Amino acid sequence: MKNKKAVILLSGGLDSATTLYFAKAQGFKCFCLIFDYGQRHRKEIESAIKIAKKANCQYQVLKINLPWKGSALLDKKSQLPITNYQLPITIPVTYVPARNIIFLSFALSYAETIKAEAIFIGAHTQDYPGYPDCRDEFYQAFRKVISLGTKAGVEHRKIEIKTPLINKTKAQIVKLGEKLAVPFALTWSCYQGSRRPCGRCQSCYFRQKGFIEAGLKDPLLNNIFGGETSEY
Repeated sequence: MKNKKAVILLSGGLDSATTLYFAKAQGFKCFCLIFDYGQRHRKEIESAIKIAKKANCQYQVLKINLPWKGSALLDKKSQLPITNYQLPITIPVTYVPARNIIFLSFALSYAETIKAEAIFIGAHTQDYPGYPDCRDEFYQAFRKVISLGTKAGVEHRKIEIKTPLINKTKAQIVKLGEKLAVPFALTWSCYQGSRRPCGRCQSCYFRQKGFIEAGLKDPLLNNIFGGETSEY
């Protein structure tokens, strides 16, 4: 019996890598979709490719253009925020307008074409209120879009949106990744594209906080609370 097919949105980060390995553990044949959307650096794209290869999964790098920018992740002239060790209470400058809607739309087209049963995305609510497209309510709404706006939906060939990390903390994600043998050393979370993580941006901070709370060592970072980083 053939494995069920799934499209995995793979960014190269800790969350998406864990999601990929979770889908594989669930018995899905995974097809990774990696986006080159004009982000500040190609480091995360390179990481995503390495992770897909390590997982022995087919992958595609899809280049899309967002010339209007609208995010510090797309505009190198914008200053990236330094962590204040708190979850954001307003939408941060690193928010990319409608990014997950755009990504899911491409993933849905891909899934419908290859007759995949599921789309996996590594969103989790710890990122909200910072990122509104990481809320469970958003994914519930997108599931309705699939049922009403696709041939698969009309013909009752269900394509599920799966968000296995949606209610997990970063520490719980790290523990799950450890259990699934996710290659953490290949992942990249930092907003910067340097040879090693900056240890100062919010993404670095919450990643390291997750490893510390999980009682595990991050192969990319020393304790950033002390302001140090390790070689990548």
